[in-house]
Amino acid sequence: MRLRIVCVGKLREKWLEDGAKEYLKRLSRFCGTEMIDVPDAPDSLPEKQALEREGAAILSRIKPASTVWLMDLSGETMDSETFSRELIKSFEDGGAEITFVIGGSNGFSDPVVQRATRRIRFSDMTFTHTMSRLILLEQCFRAFKIARGETYHK
Repeated sequence: MRLRIVCVGKLREKWLEDGAKEYLKRLSRFCGTEMIDVPDAPDSLPEKQALEREGAAILSRIKPASTVWLMDLSGETMDSETFSRELIKSFEDGGAEITFVIGGSNGFSDPVVQRATRRIRFSDMTFTHTMSRLILLEQCFRAFKIARGETYHK
């Protein structure tokens, strides 16, 4: 089992970087996990061009056999138990690798949306793209703990 997290932009805050490293370490006992940054388009580009540029970079980092889950404001919400069940089910249904994609501030290009197997969102609240990485890593760790019946703080 392998998790890949493709993110537009870079982590710039040390505390978020430290948190991401901690959860990557915690996840290592359950599966291989890697974070992949792709460049964000400059603000000077028109939105359509920015989406196309970021979309091409995202798609270039997704392996053909990977199951793709977009972290999308238009996606479905689920609680941690459901997320755990769906994540494990996705692996069991033949997805040796799941790629989560966190887009840039403009969202996703149509080709990226079309490549997605599933679209989910954390909440009705809005989080920064950099904070979303840490939240996603924590929820993946929590999902594995739930799936194994291990205790974890609530």
